[in-house]
Amino acid sequence: MTGTALIVRGGWEGHQPVEATEFFLPFLREHGYDILIRESPAVYADEAVMADVDLIVQCVSMGTITSEEVAGLRAAVAAGTGLVGWHGGIADSFRASDAYLQLIGGQFAHHPPVPPQERTGGQADFYLRHRIDIRAEAADHPITRGLESFELTTEQYWVLHDDLVEVLATTTLPRREFDEWERPHVSPAVWTRRWGSGRIVVCTPGHRVEVLQHPSVRTIIERGMLWASR
Repeated sequence: MTGTALIVRGGWEGHQPVEATEFFLPFLREHGYDILIRESPAVYADEAVMADVDLIVQCVSMGTITSEEVAGLRAAVAAGTGLVGWHGGIADSFRASDAYLQLIGGQFAHHPPVPPQERTGGQADFYLRHRIDIRAEAADHPITRGLESFELTTEQYWVLHDDLVEVLATTTLPRREFDEWERPHVSPAVWTRRWGSGRIVVCTPGHRVEVLQHPSVRTIIERGMLWASR
């Protein structure tokens, strides 16, 4: 496979946007991609650049995007450019843009904390042991074929979503005595989405590089890149 992969990174540094995207560069090069790296979504408004992009790998947590930039991103995906990301770099990007949220199909809402007596004020307050369940319906999907459900100790994403996403894996969020919601509930953990001629892949695990290094998480993201690419 050959093509051009555009890496767009930035936003909250806690998600290690540089280190996380650098982790996947060898894989992309091994599969014949020329790589462009940009440190903001401003490139999405550059029609000349976007016309030649086959795959976008986005890692921009929170942040802002202009109407011109999100229009350029939507147009590129609709024309066949793949879009792939993980965790807050795609599912918690550009919170104020309804056009972006519609494109992605899901938005981070919450990650449950550990019990109050175990909290220390750091990121680890939100590291829960939980399972990522590969759906039976996804057993033959190119992204999840051959993978079994697996466990992680990291942030467990609660995602608001619509029904135009194809959910490949889920996670069940608990309801503990100190939680305000009424019962455990299931949230998408990995999904794909068709947008025009383009394909989108979202993997909610990926808080830091050590999560991306988990064999199953890494496999899902790398296969997702190949599946989504034009």
